[in-house]
Amino acid sequence: QLDRFSFTPVAAVFATISVLCCDLRPTTAQTSDGFNQHSEEKVKLGQLLFFDKILSGNKNISCASCHHPLSHTADGLPLGIGEGGRGMGPSRALETVSQGDFNIKKRIPRNAPALFNLGHREFRVMFHDGRVQADTRHSSGFETPAKSQTPLGLESPLAAQALFPPTSAEEMAGEPGSNEIADAAAAKKFTVIWEILANRIRQIPEYVSLFQKAYPAKITAAETITMVDIANSIAAFESTAWRADKSAFDRFMAGDADCISKEARAGMTLFLGKAQCARCHSGKFQTDHSFHSIAMPQIGPGKGDGPNGNHDFGREKVTNRETDRFKFRTPSLRNVALTAPYGHSGVYHDLKTTILHHTNPASAVASFDSTSVRMPHTFTLTTADVAIMQDPNTLRELIRHSEISKIDLSEEEIDQIIAFLHCLTDTKAINLLKDVPHRVPSGLSLVD
Repeated sequence: QLDRFSFTPVAAVFATISVLCCDLRPTTAQTSDGFNQHSEEKVKLGQLLFFDKILSGNKNISCASCHHPLSHTADGLPLGIGEGGRGMGPSRALETVSQGDFNIKKRIPRNAPALFNLGHREFRVMFHDGRVQADTRHSSGFETPAKSQTPLGLESPLAAQALFPPTSAEEMAGEPGSNEIADAAAAKKFTVIWEILANRIRQIPEYVSLFQKAYPAKITAAETITMVDIANSIAAFESTAWRADKSAFDRFMAGDADCISKEARAGMTLFLGKAQCARCHSGKFQTDHSFHSIAMPQIGPGKGDGPNGNHDFGREKVTNRETDRFKFRTPSLRNVALTAPYGHSGVYHDLKTTILHHTNPASAVASFDSTSVRMPHTFTLTTADVAIMQDPNTLRELIRHSEISKIDLSEEEIDQIIAFLHCLTDTKAINLLKDVPHRVPSGLSLVD
């Protein structure tokens, strides 16, 4: 029985988790073959592209601006700050700190997720709403916002995902009128955007040389470099650098019964049983890769949904099904202790408040205090940012769509679950300074 979990032999523990969590056993296929293997040249190229602002409309922001290694591949902010921001990580701020329209429009409507393990073949769905996913019904092999414009040759869902931040005005493209990429983005001319970006790379001799080394059989001249090659290279770097499957939990599952504390083992028992965490956070990476509504509070500019455009309907925006309203992708819990804040809107700054929300979403929504959200020092939440959480009709709808029922957990039990979640940290992810290059071929600054 689960309440005897901490006292059973390792073999029995192993069997119990395998049944409840879709077989968590670390097999050779999962720990080696499950991650795509890439050449050193391709990974190095992807690293430079990831940090190079040449891939943004105004050449002022890179992938790393919102997914920096020193912020554990995220940014530490509730809502990301893309175009119009300066700095990296939690210190990133808007160039203009007024509380007017600029503040509202320039911020990204969702939290920047961490990128750990996304190169594993198990991860077939990308973004909070799953708008990029592997789908063999399409000639490209992927369902994406670009639809028929999605190019062929993408090696993974992670590579497909890399195509889209440069097409977003708020993220990397910029406001219409500021550059040709931003104008193409406003018209949803994806292929035009990708060709402009690829041509920028073709004009830099160092990049041409690096691409030829990374793709010796494919790229024979500058003009043969495409955005697909750029995306595949970025994904190769992310997949290789940010693999995180060597945690205390993994050692425990391999048979080292003493590598996690008694408190953490009790937390694992709760995680799998009474607390019902494993209903969604299952499998090797503690995610079912599906979408669920848990009444997570919403703040910020919204995604254009609802009567005032300040709502974020989540998965519904992709499927057009009302039953998917407020559903978001179940995040993997690997390195979760390092990647606060939590939730698609980043409203919770620690594990305890996040767990408390899961134990009673209705109460959490009713008592939500926007002043508890840890915003950058340069500005605070505006009236427009929190209007959705002050609308009784919206609160009722959030609760109505929630899939979670109330669960009674004591303070001690919550602490035990937190102890288990800390066991999911791969210690090499604590300091990722080595993943930051000293320079990029474009000559653009790595800092603002």
